Parts: sequence; C-alpha cells; structure tokens
Amino acid sequence: MPEAYNQGPIKTIASRCRKCYACVRTCPTKAIGIRKDCAVVLNERCIGCGKCIQACSQGAKVISDSIGVTERLLNEATPVVAVLGCSYPAFFFDLEPGQLATALRQLGFVDVLEGAAGVELIAPEYRNLLGRDNGVPLISSHCPAVVDLIERHYPQLLGNLVPIVSPMVAIGRYIKSCHDQPVKVIYISSCIGGKFEIEDEEVAGAVDTVLTYKELKKILEKNRIDPRRLLPEPFNGNSTLNGRSFSIAGGPFHIFGIGHDGLDPKFISTVGEEATMEVIRDIAAQRIAPRYVDVRFCTGGCIGGPGRTNKLTAFSKRNLIIEYRQKQIPYQSSPRYSAGTGRVQLTRGFSDRQQLMDQPSSEALTRILHETDKFSVNDELNCGCCGYSTCHEHAVAVFQGLAEVGMCHPYSQKRLEDDRSKLERKYHLVRRALDQSYGSDDIIGTDSRTQGVRQLIAQVGPTPTSVLIRGESGTGKELTARAIHQASLRAENPLVTVNCTTLTDSLLESELFGHKKGSFTGAIANKKGLFEAADGGTIFLDEIGDITPKLQAELLRVLDSGEIKPVGSTASVRVDVRVIAATNKHLEDGIAQGWFREDLFYRINVFSITLPPLRERLESIPKLAEHFLNQASTRLNKTIHRIDETALKALSCYHWPGNIRELQNVIERASVLSPDQIIHLEQLPVVLAEQLRQKNGQNLLQEITGLRNQRDQQLHTIEKDLMLHYLAEAGGNVSAAARMADIPRRTFYRMLQRQNITFARK
Repeated sequence: MPEAYNQGPIKTIASRCRKCYACVRTCPTKAIGIRKDCAVVLNERCIGCGKCIQACSQGAKVISDSIGVTERLLNEATPVVAVLGCSYPAFFFDLEPGQLATALRQLGFVDVLEGAAGVELIAPEYRNLLGRDNGVPLISSHCPAVVDLIERHYPQLLGNLVPIVSPMVAIGRYIKSCHDQPVKVIYISSCIGGKFEIEDEEVAGAVDTVLTYKELKKILEKNRIDPRRLLPEPFNGNSTLNGRSFSIAGGPFHIFGIGHDGLDPKFISTVGEEATMEVIRDIAAQRIAPRYVDVRFCTGGCIGGPGRTNKLTAFSKRNLIIEYRQKQIPYQSSPRYSAGTGRVQLTRGFSDRQQLMDQPSSEALTRILHETDKFSVNDELNCGCCGYSTCHEHAVAVFQGLAEVGMCHPYSQKRLEDDRSKLERKYHLVRRALDQSYGSDDIIGTDSRTQGVRQLIAQVGPTPTSVLIRGESGTGKELTARAIHQASLRAENPLVTVNCTTLTDSLLESELFGHKKGSFTGAIANKKGLFEAADGGTIFLDEIGDITPKLQAELLRVLDSGEIKPVGSTASVRVDVRVIAATNKHLEDGIAQGWFREDLFYRINVFSITLPPLRERLESIPKLAEHFLNQASTRLNKTIHRIDETALKALSCYHWPGNIRELQNVIERASVLSPDQIIHLEQLPVVLAEQLRQKNGQNLLQEITGLRNQRDQQLHTIEKDLMLHYLAEAGGNVSAAARMADIPRRTFYRMLQRQNITFARK
C-alpha cells in the first residue's frame, strides 16, 4: 500500500495526492496542512465530517480501515455484538432488515441489534432536560462532528452542549451491561465521526470499533455472503419503532416529544455543513438564543454521512427511513436484553481541546502578501484557488504553517511564465552555441574522402536506416552522427548520446532501458531510460563494441521489436527510435573471437560510413585549423587572426595519432599561449617542430626562423620609436598622442604596456 500520512481515522495516501486543494476548499475548519508531497489532515483540528474524503477525486483521502480490526475481533474467543445504525435502510435499500441480520450472524456476530435502541435509551434524558428551561441554549450532542467542532473551535459553547452521550455510546454501554461476561461491540454506520468519538476518553470502551456500511459490504463480498439469497432472521433486543426516525432531519423532535410546526424560534432543527456553521456562529455571537437546537453536520442528517450510498437522492433515502419506521420487524426474545436490565451511565462531560495558533503581526502579514505579489488591495483577487476564501486568510495560514506561498494560483502562474521565458532564453542561447559548435560546416575538408563522407551523410540522413560509423578515436564519429540526425526527418526531436565505455553492464542497462523503483539497491524512484527519452528521435551508441554479450542480446531485442522493458518491470514500452552506432574496433574480429554477436552486427551495419584518419587527408588541415582557431577565439574571448606559414607546415607534417580531436586541442593550446594575434611555431608542441625539421632539414628551419625573428625585432623597434615620438609631440598626454597616431586611446595604452614604456598619464 502506498505510504499514508496520519494515524487518525482519515488518512492521506501521498502517492495519490495531486495537491489540487479541493480538500482545503471544502474543509469547514481548514484542518488541512500542505506538505511537500501532499495535503494531510491535521487531527488536532479535524472534526471528522468527511468533507475532504468526498471532495478528493483522486482517492487520496481515505477512511481508516476497520476491516482488519473487525476480522480480528470476530476470530477471537470473546463474543462480538453488531449494532446497525439508524440509517442502514438507506444504504442497504435492496435488502430486508432480517436478511442483513442473517448475514451478520454468518460472519460470526452472536447478536444483532438496531442502533435505534440507543436513541430510545437517551430519549427520556432529553425529555427531562428539555422540560426545564434554564435560560441557556442547548445544543444536541449526538453528532460527533458537532461535538468536535465546539470542543476544538468554539469552546465558549461547551456549556451549551447537552451532557448526554450519543445513541451509539448509549447502546454500547447498554449491551455490555447486559452481558455477564466480556463482550465486544461493533457499531455499523455511515458516520465516520463515530471513529473519532470512540477514541474520546469520556466515552472510551463503550464501542470497540466503528464500521462503515461500505466496509461491511466489502467484508460480506470477501466472505462470499450475498444477503439477498438469505432467509431473514429476527433482531436481538427490543422493538424500537420510535427511535428509527432519528437519522433524518426533524426525527429527534418527534422522538423527544417536541411538538414543533417550524415557526417556533425556541426550537431549531437543522442539518448540513452550511446550516450547522451558521447556527453555531449565531449562538456564539449571541445573535440568537433558542431553547434547543438539534443539529447534524451531514447533509440530510445521518443518511448523508461520508459512508453513505450515492445511488439514491436524499429525498429517496428519507422516504426509506420513514417506511422503515412503520415496518414490523421480528425480534428474538432474550432475557438479557429485557427492558430495564442493566444500569447505563448516559451522562458525559466535554473539554476544551482548542489549540490556538499564533497570529501574524501586520508586518508579517504584509511580507507574506508581498511574497505572492499582493502589493495593494486590487492585487488580492480572492479567487479561492488556494482553498481559502481570501488572500488574507491564505497569508495567515502560510504564517501558521498550514499553507504554502505557491498555493496562490496567480502567483504560481506568473512564476511559471517567468520560468518559461528564462528557459526559452536559455534554450535559444544553448541552441545557438550548439549551432556554432555543431553546424552544417562541421564536416570540414577539401579532400576527396571527406567529400565522400559528406555525400553518404546526405544520402542516408533522410532515411530511417540504422547506421554504423567506423573509424579511429578522434575522427569525428559523434559529429557525423549529429550531421546524420540533422539531415533526417527527426531533426526536431532529441538526439541522445550514450558512451558505452563509461558505464558498467548493469548501469548501462538501467541507463538505456530505465528501471522501476526498488528494482535494485539505490533505485529509489522510477526512471525513464535513454531509449524512452529518445522516442521519436535518434539514439547514438558510441563505442558499441564495448558492451557485453548480455546487453547485446537486449539491444538486439529492442531493434527487432521496437519495445523496451525497464529493469524490474514486467511490462514493455514501445519506442520509435533510430539507432546510430559507432566503434573504433574491428567488429568482424569480434564475431570471429566471440565477443560480439553476429546477428547484432548485421542489424546495426545496414549502412556503414568509415571515417578516414587525419593523416590520410592532410590537405584538409588548413581548413580544419582555421575552423578550430575561430572556435578557440570565441571560447577564450581572445582575438587570434591566423596561423603563420611555418606553423601550418608543421601541422601538415605531423602524423596525428589522436586525429581531429588532437588537432583541435593543439590549436586551443596554441591560442592560449600566443602573445599576439598570430599562432607561431613556438606555441605548437615540440614534436611538431621536430617533424618539420626532419622533413625540411635543419638549415632551412634555422633560416626561416632567423628571418622571422629579425623581422619581428625590426618591427618592434620601429613601433617603439614611433610611440616615443608621438608622446614627445603631445607633451606626455596619452589621449593627444593617440589622436596624433590615429588609433584608439585604449589601443595606444596597450601598445605602451607591450613596449614597456613608462609614462605619466594625463
């Protein structure tokens, strides 16, 4: 079962919660706390009305399951008695009451009583209390949600609650007083407030667990008991005709002997959340002072509890209760349940359970409102998307730790729009950088072999054919794969690159195909594989010759079926991916030696492109060197105009074992070392100068080098003399000297520094 929050009657299944705030919106006491991953019920504020359960479309809020407790009690030696709440005919409307009694006895209950008997137990107490007018408005105490509402949120009305137990507690105490030996009582009702009530110290022990009608139906189905096929049996206890109308609005008035035509303001009967909250607030504010208020939190009364059926309307269910009241139901005579047996304590007390929360100062409230971009009254939309009626209420909840700033929909929408704009800008910057690094001119070269490669790319690119790129390390296999992808019809979809040499066998399988949570140590969450990430695009498997035979078999299955199976999963995922592979190994030798599968080789080698090493296309070095020089200048933010002739000759004499990658690195290193805007032989690795010396001879090299050095020295001297001349003419004023030389002042400063000329700035 998914991880659940709360240990109370209402639990939150974190994996189902989508933080839609419907539970916050419908909770009358805002007993919901927003956590990082879900919205949870706060037991200390919850009144057990079940509104959050009804509002949650994802089923994240659930009633604490009492099925396991019930089954355990039925399997123990202690007898178990079932009590059917007054509203049961509105749920089991297709059954005769006696059929339900038979089904419960087949489950293992020794006796089955009607909850209406509890109503008749408390009725005389209510009549006696209502017969005396003590000047204090009395509020009925048989609805657990109303009792919790007053104890937790309106403690000033504790003295107004009728100090009498609910019918559920009354019948529970009565049953236990009638038995000579220990007995367990399970109350079956539509009300989940009863699950809260039995945990109250004032009434603890009267009822051992509360089972909803839906839970009872699941137990019957689990035990393959169909009450419709059973013969009816009588109930235990005594006939309860009068108490059966208790579950509907106005029913208690009839039972308690209150003659009321609806026009007497001293007696109020009301049901439903809105009416309940209004009458409680009015009494607390002393706007009304009735003699007695019979109030139930659920719509329609107890027939509208969270465990109700949704197949019937409230009016249909009300009619069923009225018809049920008039039915003659057989009872089984039992001496222990005879009238007057046992002494039952029917009074109870109430306690102040309100947990006051800190209230924000005006400064703190203003700061929170500003965090959500509420700088004026006009900014407070009071849209209710966060679940709170006003932005002010939301800000207070944020201060109290009940809510988050991000719950504000306009605020979150604005942040999303800002983030989207930032991401779009970053995307365009990255795309421009990629275009600069991997543009269409990346396959550079004037030699015939390079032109042949470009022609093959143009031919195979628009097709869905698998391609095998072969060549030594550093010859540009990844750039070739990128060029194929850009020339394909999948160019707008992802190109995913996998270096098969960098991961172990198990990790590579997880990277390629993904994994399920818990499939291996460290798999703390589900993860999509690279094949799934590349769906609709291209996947480039670099150095495919390094993967193991086991993974080769998995890869072959994917190529044949177009389906992947994540590690730890039994279900396959279909993907549409073009495969481009590359290797620097001779795969035919691998087939002969047994380290590469022959069937996989023929599957990936549909179209082969062999990249020539750089030593076989030396005539392209000037073009390549110029391209890498431009890249290095951009990357280093340094202006390098050209490579001198001697350095170019040295580049063309080298055999380049590292191929294009080595050439790129050599050019970047030389760009870093260059003191001016030209790359000279001195900035190249020594091995290149040695290669040039061996090819052209020592004397020629010295002659070329000596001539260049003499030229550079002469230019240096002439430049220094001119700088001194202009400074002297300008009287040491650098700005004036720069104007006379017809060059920018900053350039003149740099030339002074290069010539090591000291001066006093003016």
